[in-house]
Amino acid sequence: MSKKDTVTKAFMRENTVFADAFNYLIFNGKKVIQPEQLQELDTTELVQLIAKGKNNKNESVQKYRDILKATVIMEDENADYLLLGIENQTEIHYAMPVRNMIYDALQYGNPVAAIAAQNVKEKKAPTRAEFLSGFYKADKLRPVITLVLHFGADPWDGATSLHEMMDFPLEEMRTFIQDYKIHLIDPAALKPDELEKFSTSLREVLGCIKYSKDKEKLSSFIRNNTRMMLEINAARVIQTITNITLDLSEEVEEVDMCKAIDDMMQDSREEGKAEGRTEGILFALTGLVRDGVLSIKDAAFRANMTESAFEAAMKKI
Repeated sequence: MSKKDTVTKAFMRENTVFADAFNYLIFNGKKVIQPEQLQELDTTELVQLIAKGKNNKNESVQKYRDILKATVIMEDENADYLLLGIENQTEIHYAMPVRNMIYDALQYGNPVAAIAAQNVKEKKAPTRAEFLSGFYKADKLRPVITLVLHFGADPWDGATSLHEMMDFPLEEMRTFIQDYKIHLIDPAALKPDELEKFSTSLREVLGCIKYSKDKEKLSSFIRNNTRMMLEINAARVIQTITNITLDLSEEVEEVDMCKAIDDMMQDSREEGKAEGRTEGILFALTGLVRDGVLSIKDAAFRANMTESAFEAAMKKI
């Protein structure tokens, strides 16, 4: 597992952050899913397929989700039981609809098998149809929702549905081919008002990723945010994904992002000054070469460059 995968998984595993992501996705930021009601589950998906393999034995398929949690949502006197999964993507996955579809299908397959086994154990009196399937008419499955969280500054340009991965020579076929859409949070696509719907440090992480390629916008985002003392897991994600240098020593529990951005902007100013001095030297040496005072060889030597590099620089001046 790469360092990016490790730090993003540790961050999203926190119940407060996990709940925040799904409250944004499902409830537009309203705090409906409560962190204390989340229970982490085994992320190994193992299902016995109906089809027989070699030696007439059931075949098994095993997959590993990033994070899977169970929760209950109370509304009035009703309780909705859900399974919520998150797939962290530090790179764009161009077959994500198929990947998520497999995860969800396996997640439904296990309960069907478990319920069928329980029905046999309890020796219920099934109808012929119930006996053949093992799953009875009154049995119900727990819904599964999978969220893809993109930890990248570039816009997600992969498919967001199964249909987008297909060509339809005959448009009439589209209606009869089942589609499967992914739920995606993509920093590049988030508008400033949408970032405000996140209530945890997930807002700062996504915002820093969104603006990481523009130092001025990143500085503005951080300075205009009143909550930039971040816990260590959030800071680790920002440093690993955006390459912003932060103080992540073991003794530190919170990181001051404003100080980090001040240091970054100071480095940028110093780099700009250095580039300006270099450009000034190149301009002066180019003038001397064109006036015949210096040869290209001598000018390149004074600029600490190869002759070919100096000639290329001259063409830009």
